Amino acid sequence: MATQSRPSSGQRTSFPSPYEQPAPEGAEGWQSLYPYNMLFQPERRAVDEAKFWFCDSQHWPTVLKPFETIGPELSTKCLGQFNTRHFLVPPANGVECRIHQGYVYHHPLTVERDEAAARVPEFRRRAGYYFAHWDALLDNWKRKVLTTIRELEALRFTELPDVQPYEEIERGVGLDATETLLGGYDQLLALCHRAWQYHFEFLNLGYAAYLDLFQACGQWFPGIPDQAVATMVQGVDMELFRPDDELKRLAKLAVELGLEHLLTVPGPGQDTLDAVALAPRGRDWLDAWEAARDPWFNFTSGNGFYADDRYWRDDPALPLGYIRDYVLRLRRGENVDRRVTELVAERDRITGEYAALLDPAQRTDLEAKLRLARKVYPYVENHNFYIEHWSMGVFWRKTRQLSALLHRAGFWPGESDMLYLTRDEARGALFDFASGWARGSAPVGPDHWPPEVERRRRIVRALATRRPEPALNRPPAAVTEPFSIMLWGITSEQVRSWLADCATTGDLRGLAASPGRADGPARIVHSPAELDLVRDGEILVAPVTAPSWAPVFGRIRATVTDIGGVMSHAAIVCREYSLPAVTGTGSASTRIRTGQRILVDGTAGTVTLLD
Repeated sequence: MATQSRPSSGQRTSFPSPYEQPAPEGAEGWQSLYPYNMLFQPERRAVDEAKFWFCDSQHWPTVLKPFETIGPELSTKCLGQFNTRHFLVPPANGVECRIHQGYVYHHPLTVERDEAAARVPEFRRRAGYYFAHWDALLDNWKRKVLTTIRELEALRFTELPDVQPYEEIERGVGLDATETLLGGYDQLLALCHRAWQYHFEFLNLGYAAYLDLFQACGQWFPGIPDQAVATMVQGVDMELFRPDDELKRLAKLAVELGLEHLLTVPGPGQDTLDAVALAPRGRDWLDAWEAARDPWFNFTSGNGFYADDRYWRDDPALPLGYIRDYVLRLRRGENVDRRVTELVAERDRITGEYAALLDPAQRTDLEAKLRLARKVYPYVENHNFYIEHWSMGVFWRKTRQLSALLHRAGFWPGESDMLYLTRDEARGALFDFASGWARGSAPVGPDHWPPEVERRRRIVRALATRRPEPALNRPPAAVTEPFSIMLWGITSEQVRSWLADCATTGDLRGLAASPGRADGPARIVHSPAELDLVRDGEILVAPVTAPSWAPVFGRIRATVTDIGGVMSHAAIVCREYSLPAVTGTGSASTRIRTGQRILVDGTAGTVTLLD
């Protein structure tokens, strides 16, 4: 049994067991909200307590509503299929996933050494084909994803008619409107599953190419910092930065057209767009706005895993607020663009210095590995725009439309309350609705679901009052699974840091994610809704950042996160925006307070508390 223990020094040697951790007050019975296969089940206690589970607050930093479990369920299923069944990645299979007290925990599944060695030839054959045909396959990938998005957009969830049209009687259709309604829901889930399969089709190959470069550099250059290897692939063009680039372009156009006074008003929104429409040359700016909106404003303020994320395309206040900031910076004579030339120069300098240490054969090998890593590296971030942001944005919009339909039928008190049902429960409620319509009688749902939804709402609120443990059970002697290290920053050193008693730890240590040093007052941000509070010169401290927070990076001096490795979104984006960053601290967002002065050393991976 994995129980938490503390030697006399105050240092823990184990994290709590999920079977021994009491629920927050008011959250008793929380297990009834989630699918059975996502829970730590009593009959599996010995098996599950023997495993080390880490909290994936990088992707799910807040409590999940029942319907939102579709994210961890599909993502871990699809990650596993490409590692285990498609490409046979030698060191790693999939990731087991559980929900504990509303938060997502993972256990990586490693491959035994003999099996990993046996996989190598087939992995090289399969992955090698993708690497050799990367551009053509990626073009095909984009066509597949855009087709999926169009199919999602085409789904309609509308009121059922009083009677079927007479024309259908004449044609002998023999089906009713619920065929479309129920089929539409099934298609909604199927398209979401398809999108997540596409998500992982290339992703772990991108990581594998980077990992190959990383491991080779470790052999050639013992002691080389992770950051130096990361620098070798920086400065490449990424579509994920396109939404932010569009905001900058619109800000520059506003200055050029003499419209900046209309776009710097406090609290910009639809009224701002209306005012621009009436201004001389305002139509020119609005045409550019519309051109940017589709598709680049299919971007969420969060990460796409939560149904209540706000999207730029639906809420103009979000992009207009960022444009306002850029206009003000342009007025002050600041450069708002990424320093790509400088990034490339630093990349080439670092690469050249290390390459000079190699013999000709090794240098040729390094150049080949670099070419591949730089070719595949953009996908590691670009897929976020097409899947997490665009595809999932449409998915959540259609989910809310269906929820609103059943809300009007009395199934739950709020328009979006279907989110408090699992997706299987939602299918049952939808059939109840369809069956009642077909019979001409009242469905059962309006009597059953409203009190149950309210019970679940109270439980979710109670769960949200407690931050999750960073991990569960006893950690291994050494963390060796490469994807956990690279993406989530789960290293042996970080686990030891998490185990340390907070009262005696003092300063924080994490991963050196992006170089440089900066000091200033901290700004704790737990959700995208708090981004408006960030002020110029502050240091952003968060459980995790999202790629869509990039426009805020013009205000801050550095970034610190609780979780994330050298290939996490926070690390990649901060390197591309030349901001110091320390990721994977474990507890920065809870140990640091807003306004507290801190020093971030992104080269050493340390955060010093100055007061």
